[in-house]
Amino acid sequence: MAVLRGPDSSEDERRNLSERAVFPETMDVNIYQLDPIPAPRSFIKEIPLSDRQLDLVRRSRQEIRDVLNGRDGRLLAIVGPCSIHDPKAAHDYAQRLAELKKELNDDLVIVMRVYFEKPRTTIGWKGLINDPDLDGTFNIRKGMFMARKVLSDVLELGVPAATEWLDPITPQYLSDAISWGAIGARNTESQVHRELASGLSMPVGFKNSTDGSIKAAADSCYASSFQHHFLSINLDGHVIAAETKGNPDCHLILRGSSHGPNYDAESVKAALEALKKSKAPGPSEVGLIVDAAHGNCGKDEVVEAQVVENLAERIAGGEKGITGIMMESFIEAGAQKPAPLDQLVYGKSVTDRCVPWDRTAELLRTLAEAVRRRRAL
Repeated sequence: MAVLRGPDSSEDERRNLSERAVFPETMDVNIYQLDPIPAPRSFIKEIPLSDRQLDLVRRSRQEIRDVLNGRDGRLLAIVGPCSIHDPKAAHDYAQRLAELKKELNDDLVIVMRVYFEKPRTTIGWKGLINDPDLDGTFNIRKGMFMARKVLSDVLELGVPAATEWLDPITPQYLSDAISWGAIGARNTESQVHRELASGLSMPVGFKNSTDGSIKAAADSCYASSFQHHFLSINLDGHVIAAETKGNPDCHLILRGSSHGPNYDAESVKAALEALKKSKAPGPSEVGLIVDAAHGNCGKDEVVEAQVVENLAERIAGGEKGITGIMMESFIEAGAQKPAPLDQLVYGKSVTDRCVPWDRTAELLRTLAEAVRRRRAL
């Protein structure tokens, strides 16, 4: 598996880091090991994007912007596994989605969920980047390499990619391949993630807080539209003082809460009013995205499918303000506990429960029909 390890650090780099790690004595007291990871440019050189792939990223970002800002009457549909754990299954899923995307392109802008980092309520598997072998060895260099390879393979099939930004360093390694990004409910009020979003090159959705608060996410959409200054790294791994332009394409995602769902018409209407009061610009003046998973379905894939059907019915009836939907979907239904690949059911989630492929295809066709009916009103 050496080919999956990713670019190596130099011997000098490893030695220098080791020497610094023990001085001064008041630093790194609770750290066992510091394993240097090559700079982002090393990974980008090892797995570069072709002109065709880059064109797909640019074009899909603009299509997403146009939908979110009301310039395109299609519906944004962000679908795919809760998390990527098996590159082969991810490629299999992307191939299926690519065919459906061609069929439904007049009505849906389909983007695949390609999530590599998982926020944990307490502890648990943190995603492909952190633990690619699902065995607690935490080979992050290999995980970063595998993540970039998965993205390249998905793009090669003509499918744009979406991901959740969790660690503020990760985007330098992967963001050139991403068409849409999310900030999760646990981080929606984080200053670090508002700064990060202000400099990202793609539209970014902020989820409502886990307690259901809309204000925190609305404030994030507003704050991220402004310039920010903060510490970061560049493509060569050097620490820099970053100055961002501000991201005009941030928007709200309703994902339910610990108190229950918030996808119903009244909740959507109230959220749109909150966005209006927040003075968040751009997409927030037009509408929002509804996540059919998480708190909106109680993490039950059968209920999740029913949520999507409910949203489709309302869209077909002309309800305004819903510019996109999110759905957790994979090849097989449900979920299983994380374990090494040879111990797992192929194509089944190791995090949240997912809608199976056949049902996913049916639901996407239902959404496309809803868009056609809305267009005919």
